[in-house]
Amino acid sequence: MFPSSRPRRLRQSESLRRMVRENTFTANDLIYPLFAVPGEAIANEVKSMPGVYQLSIDKIVTEAKEVWELGIPAVILFGIPPEKDNDATGAWHDCGIVQKATTAIKEAIPEMTVINDTCLCEYTPHGHCGYLQTGDLTGRVLNDPTLELLKKTAVSQAKAGADIIAPSGMMDGFVAAIREGLDEAGFTNIPIMGYSAKYASAYYGPFRDVAESAPQFGDRRTYQMDPGNGREALKEVELDILEGVDFVMVKPALAYMDIIWRVKEMTNLPVAAYNVSGEYSMVKAAALNDWIDEKKVVLETLTSFKRAGADLILTYHAKDAVRWLAE
Repeated sequence: MFPSSRPRRLRQSESLRRMVRENTFTANDLIYPLFAVPGEAIANEVKSMPGVYQLSIDKIVTEAKEVWELGIPAVILFGIPPEKDNDATGAWHDCGIVQKATTAIKEAIPEMTVINDTCLCEYTPHGHCGYLQTGDLTGRVLNDPTLELLKKTAVSQAKAGADIIAPSGMMDGFVAAIREGLDEAGFTNIPIMGYSAKYASAYYGPFRDVAESAPQFGDRRTYQMDPGNGREALKEVELDILEGVDFVMVKPALAYMDIIWRVKEMTNLPVAAYNVSGEYSMVKAAALNDWIDEKKVVLETLTSFKRAGADLILTYHAKDAVRWLAE
């Protein structure tokens, strides 16, 4: 007449729940995104991402110091150049905005891991992630010529002091091309964090505000993945592994935790999950309207990414999350 098993016995107190908790996250698991712009003393808050700013290099160094003092080991840098051109010169030039920000952070905080996003969309006037055919208005990026730009960009970033190169453009063969470029330039010990399973997602909207990288025509569905596909993600990850990737990433995270799980099951490489801008902004908007408890929702969400199999989490919530964990 009575249950022979009573799982509730292990839920009777907070200390007992902590003892049997299967998944947790710490500051060591988090990577904080930063956005560099030209100028000095600039901190432009992004309307669609409360608490996220475009920062001049002096402000980025200050922000990176705060991140480091909180115990977060890494930042990932994105850049908004002063000018854009079809060759994405600002991405690979040795005086590019990300290169300058990288050097400044490494000089100020040598121990911090600085990851560079290696993509071209912020640097082209059309907002696509590489070369387009002359007259193209669909956004069908020319794959192989773009690989040469990505190689140049990765080498330039490594020269500036980047600790990890993170190509995000979803070009076929981009890991192999970048690995070849880095090795030829003598950067054999610089790892690659591939955006291996990156979906053509509507969750990226606010990011394109802060990075000023929205496509001016067409969309990115000819190179980013279809949201309905799961097996294809495993194929993309497998190809990156064969090409020599050191970390794999699933982006976005919240609506793709099944993909995180499946990727983690297929590889022993570290798996990163990108808690993207739309996921962040939805939480912020609901919290600002008192519809949810922001702290509880954020901590639950980040823990869920760990439960799904993520080893690392790129998130705009990182600073707040670490402070809440310490309470």
